[in-house]
This record gives sequence, C-alpha cells and structure tokens, in this order.
Amino acid sequence: MNNTVSHAQTGGGESSRALEPGSTQGSPSEVFWAFLKLGLTSFGGPIAHLGYFRDELVVRRKWLDETAYVDLVALCQFLPGPASSQVGFSLGILRGNGLLGGLAAWFAFTMPSALILFAFALGAAAFTGPLADGFLHGLKLVAVAVVAQAIWGMARALTPDRARAGIALGAIAIVVVFAGSFGQIAAIAIGACSGLWLCQGEPAPVSGRLSFPVTRRSGVVALALFAALLLIPPLAVPATGSHGLALFDAFYRSGAFVFGGGHVVLPLLQAETVAPGWVSNETFLAGYGLAQAVPGPLFTFAAYLGAVMGPAPNGFAGASIALVALLLPGMLLVYGMLPFWDAFRTRPTAQAAMRGANAAVVGILGAALYSPVWTSAVLTPRDFALALAGFLLLTVWKAPPWIVVVLLAAAGTVLHLI
Repeated sequence: MNNTVSHAQTGGGESSRALEPGSTQGSPSEVFWAFLKLGLTSFGGPIAHLGYFRDELVVRRKWLDETAYVDLVALCQFLPGPASSQVGFSLGILRGNGLLGGLAAWFAFTMPSALILFAFALGAAAFTGPLADGFLHGLKLVAVAVVAQAIWGMARALTPDRARAGIALGAIAIVVVFAGSFGQIAAIAIGACSGLWLCQGEPAPVSGRLSFPVTRRSGVVALALFAALLLIPPLAVPATGSHGLALFDAFYRSGAFVFGGGHVVLPLLQAETVAPGWVSNETFLAGYGLAQAVPGPLFTFAAYLGAVMGPAPNGFAGASIALVALLLPGMLLVYGMLPFWDAFRTRPTAQAAMRGANAAVVGILGAALYSPVWTSAVLTPRDFALALAGFLLLTVWKAPPWIVVVLLAAAGTVLHLI
C-alpha cells in the first residue's frame, strides 16, 4: 500500500493521522524487522544511513513519499542528536502509529552495532601484546582519517562564506582557551547567537506539511523531560556522589549538544570520559576507530565506553546507561518537536541561529582533530603516511569506512611487528 503523509495539520490536543484516509498503517513488529535489516546492513555513517532508509522505506516499501521524507530529514538535521537514528525513530512513529513503533525502530537499528562494540570492549582487556598494540594503533589512525574527512565535508557545506568561517575560527579559540565540555557548549551557544547577527539571509525553502500521531501535549511533556534531565542531574551528582548518575549526566549532556552529525560526539565524549580519567585516551580512540567498521549509528560507541571505563558501573550496566543516556536527548527532542515543526521551521531567526551553530561545530571538530586525535595517533612519518592514505581512500576513492578500518588496522599491525 502506498502510504503518504497527510497534509492536514493537527490541532492542540488531537492526535493526527500521518497516512492517507483509508490506508492501512503498519505494526511495531513490521517496523522492528524492517529496521533490524537496516541495523545489520547500514554501513557508512549517517549520510549513507539516510540513503539506505530512502531506498528501503520510501522507494521499496513506500511508507511515505519523497517530499515527506525530505521534510523529516530536515527536521532531524536541525535538532541536536544523531540524525539517522532520529529519522529512523520518527519513521517508526509514523508507520507503527505511535511511540511503540518509534521504540521498535530505535531498538532494532541500534542494537546490532551496540552489541558488537560491547563484545569488543569485553575482549579488549585480554587483547594484549605487540599484535594488539599494532592493531589498536591502526584503529587510532582510522580515527584521524575519518575525522579529517568529516571536517572536510562539513566545512564545505557549513562554512561557505566569510561570516561562517569566522564563527568556526572563533569556536576553535573558545575550545582551546576553555577546555572540556563547558568550552564546547559555550562555542555552540555563541555560534548560534552570532548566526542571528551574521547569518541572516533568504529563508531556506520548505515544502509540504508533516503531521504525525503525536499530540501537542505529548510533545510538550517530551520537551519538559528533556530539559529536566539536562538540568537536574548536574545538581544531584555532587549531593549523591553516585558515579552511575554522573555517567548518565555526562553522556546525556553530550547527546544534548551534538549538532552536525555523529562525528561531533567525539570531542564531547572525550572531554567527559578521558579528561576525568574514566577511560584512557588510547582505549577511547581504539574504540572510536572500530566504531567506523560496524553498521548502524556511530552513537553506539557509547556502549563501548560504558563497558570499558574504570569506575563502576561498567560492563553491561555501564554500557546500558551510557548508550541510553547518549541517545535519549535526541529522541526526546525529535518527539517533542514533531507536532510543532511546521510552524517553527519557517522562521528566519531559527534558520540563522542554526547556520551559526553548525559553523561553530566545524570549529569544535577541527580542534578535536588536533587534540586528542592527531597528537595521540600520528607519532612517526609512517603514521602520517597511513593516516593520509586513509583520508584519500575516503575522500577521493570513496571507499567504504569499513574497508579503511581493515586496511589501516592491518597496516598498523604489520608495521608494529617489523
């Protein structure tokens, strides 16, 4: 059945029908199996994931039309969080007729890569010796190539003029002077404010309308919960001394301020886990490199970090807390914004602020490319040659990331043994 998005906008507390009158909606089980297939096969990062979604759900299954899909992608790219996971969650809500369908999509798309990274974390402690050192160093060089590729693409798209390039340079200065998550959050906030002044222009064109089976009341509750979980844990952690709560707070804050794609989470998580000594920088970068080789969202890197960190809770409990905390804010935001997106997306001030925030993200990621990524991975001229080869494979030859992971990990192992 060709299901298309309705063009009727919902009212205040009424639940909207997202599909044409008379058409049949799917079930959470149908959503689960469709997204499990995608979770097992979607390699290549968030942009590639959106392509997989379009091919499987728009072209083949016809869950919605092309215009509705483009509008949904625009919403998820506007908000903080993992865009591909947010699009999948929203498609699950649309097809599965509510929150249960969204959760089925989220779980099926996320769990395959999370389980792979969790298994790697469990075996990392036993993986020692020269062979392991070379393999892990190769993974750190993968991180150099991947982050450099992300900056290259984002800079061309998000800083195309002098004003936005200046915002990016200012963000670099802020995060260099003010280390840690405070500097990164301040850079994004200042970038958004600068965008209101420097990035005004013609409003981006919008098309059609989007309506989902989400009431405005439910949207407000989700947005209120997002704010409460952002504000309350930082106050409760000093009072309770609970590391579990501190772990949730660190990953939730990181997920709440990730603008611009999955790779931007790298400097935020590095500041939250490596700086306080929860995870060593070598272990952090090795896991990040491996995360490029698995399907599904890059945010499942959180499962690895939660499992390997020193203070308890770690292992399965730490992985579960970290994974849920990192992904939860993006899901709450997109769920809360679904009933209001049509009215909000047309405002020129909102578009200008996002231009500035996205430019600041380019600067933050550029600073992270130098430290910790470059300084801990590129130690010799051979390391530089391997990292450059990986970058060229990704940008010029358009090699899939998992191939670059295999090649650089093998090269690092061989060179370490010579």
